[in-house]
Amino acid sequence: MAVPPGDVDAVHALLENVWADVPDIPMMERFKFETALLELASNVVKHADGGYGLWCTLEIDAHPGRIEALVLDDGEPSDAQVLVPRDMPDELSESGRGIAMIQALVDDLAYSREGTTNRWRISRRFES
Repeated sequence: MAVPPGDVDAVHALLENVWADVPDIPMMERFKFETALLELASNVVKHADGGYGLWCTLEIDAHPGRIEALVLDDGEPSDAQVLVPRDMPDELSESGRGIAMIQALVDDLAYSREGTTNRWRISRRFES
């Protein structure tokens, strides 16, 4: 599904379709994955636009015991360093929670740049 990255309602609608197709995913697993995905789609991608707007494609796959998403965008290359474990910033900080929160909610978070495309992948495992 291709969505404008600021259109969080489109991401919610896509997730409603996914959850309808895979009702055996426990509600808490859905909540954790959905929170991480919304943070990625609405925050990380938003900061990658370089001020010119961008396209964003979102793919979600559900498997027994695992759900994953791939977010592609044509924004500026990211320096998010997603492989570095992050702690939450202090409670008075106004920013810096995005990557740390995503890392806390999923089992795998990966970023790569292929040509002019940013590729973000998240995956969460759970007991079926």
